[in-house]
Order: sequence, then C-alpha cells, then structure tokens
Amino acid sequence: MSKLKKLLAMTGAIAAMSIAASGAWAQDCPRGDLDARYCDRDGDLVADTPDDASELVDPDTLIFAYTPVEDPAVYKAAWADFLDHLKEKTGKDIVFFPVQSNAAQIEAMRSGRLHIAGFNTGSNPLAVNCAGFNPFTIMAADDGGFGYEMEIITYPGSGIEDVADIKGKQLAFTSPTSNSGFKAPSAILKADYDMLPERDFEPVFSGKHDNSILGVANKDYLAASVANTVITRMVARDVIKADQIVSLYKSETFPTTGFGTAHNLTPELKASIRDAFFSFEWAGTSLEAEFGKGGESQFIEMNYKDFWNVIRKIDAANDVSYTCQ
Repeated sequence: MSKLKKLLAMTGAIAAMSIAASGAWAQDCPRGDLDARYCDRDGDLVADTPDDASELVDPDTLIFAYTPVEDPAVYKAAWADFLDHLKEKTGKDIVFFPVQSNAAQIEAMRSGRLHIAGFNTGSNPLAVNCAGFNPFTIMAADDGGFGYEMEIITYPGSGIEDVADIKGKQLAFTSPTSNSGFKAPSAILKADYDMLPERDFEPVFSGKHDNSILGVANKDYLAASVANTVITRMVARDVIKADQIVSLYKSETFPTTGFGTAHNLTPELKASIRDAFFSFEWAGTSLEAEFGKGGESQFIEMNYKDFWNVIRKIDAANDVSYTCQ
C-alpha cells in the first residue's frame, strides 16, 4: 500500500472509532449522510438535538478546541478573552483543549469529550456527519466578507515558475482532512492539470499549515498547498517574511473555520453559547489581536447546508465518503 493510501486509510479510521456499538445508537429517522446515531428530520444536513431528555448533556465544565492550525500556545492566548466572555454567558467553567490533529478533534467530540469547537474547512463535513457537530458561525470582516483561498506556494529561486512545473517533483500537503491543505488542491490538480499524487508528483504531509509554510520559507519543501490566511498571520507575527514565499496558484474563496457545538447539549446551553459568540465585542481583545491580522473582526451566522456546499462538491470530486463505519 502506498504512503498516501495509508494516510487516507488512517484518516478514514475515524469512522471506525469504537465509542459505542453503532447498532445500539441507530434510530429510525431521516439522516442523509449522518452516522446512524444521529437524525436529520428538518433536512438541514446536521444532527438534530435529541428529543429524549436523557440524551441531553449540560456539563459543569465546557471543553473548547480550535482547529490544529498552528502553535496551540499561541491560540490558547488568542482565545483567552473570548473564553472569559463564554464563561460569563454560560455560567460554566471553560477549558481550552489544544488538539494536535483533526482526527483527535473529531474523535473528542464524537466521544463526548468536546463541547464547543472550531473545525477547519475540510474537516467540517466529517465532524458534522461522524461527530454530530452543529456549526452555526464563522469569522468575518467588518463588511461581512469572509473566507480564504487555497494557494500553492514555492520559494524564490526554486525553479518552479507555475503549477505544471511541480510534475516530477515534491508537493507538501498538510493533512488528508484539510480542504486547502489537501482536498481542494487534489481536485484542482486532477481537473485542471491532469496531475495525480504519486503518479505525477511526490506527496508529503507536514501535519499543519504553519509546518508547510515554514517548510517552503526555509526551503525544506519545494512547494506546498496552504490556506493563505495562515500565511497572512505568520507574516504579521514576523514568523516568516513575505518575500520568502511565491504564489503559483490562488483558488476561489472558501468558507473558513466553522464554529459550533456538539449536537446533544441542552437547547438552553446551546442558546447561551450562540449568544456568547454573537455578543462578543472584538475591539481591544486578544482575539482581535490575532485574527484581526487577517481582517476578521466579528462572528456572523451561517449554515452548513449552504456555506459548505462547495466543500462537499470538492469531496465528491475526490471520492471522499462520510461513512463512519
């Protein structure tokens, strides 16, 4: 089995997590692509809040996790003011959970160990379908604009002038669940350049966007596919210099990290969490200090069905299945 197939198989193993026998959770209800433990009676493509009060949870301590994009210590500090606000609005203790991978984050929510999260663009569909994630908001600019682009980058003097020059060479991805770090570039390279990993270039996986960007900037990777908002923030923090990176390709705009809750929190707790996001004043906070570098300044309401339509199409083009067992 090739290295790429092994990585994809490992990612797919999220589906086989033995939290409970799926048959015991299965319900006779509409669910679309959702795992058998969830229902979707209203057709919004996300898991319904359970009708049975015994299945609802209202923990004294809420666990929050942000997508594993960069150094967890940086983001624990960045989220500090928001988490204080969340504590005030919910009356709960809040713990920041520094996840190391998309798979670990999804598993944590599926097993009931994660209550509030920001899942990256590419892992949102798997989190929704396999972990019962209920996303409802994303970050946006003052004018309501949101999103990011996938860019394929190299470094000055690499000898790569355009995407076609990657053929026969190496391209760094982040992880198989990442939209801009794997799924979108895979679909685009296949459709627009007739290029497939292993057949036409050597794929390697860095694990995170910052690893890929640093790898290119330091000339450890010849080229990489990344989310350009991460480049912007790293330049703003002087982690890299803008002139260390050359962009070869820029995609259409994709939705950015989706924030939401586990499906089985009580309706009252869900409402207080939503209120915390939409009532948070960014000005002068640690959240603005970090994410303002990319132009974000507020949380806006969104829905998974519409906002993630393009991502589901990319997954379909890559033959990605949301089957969880």
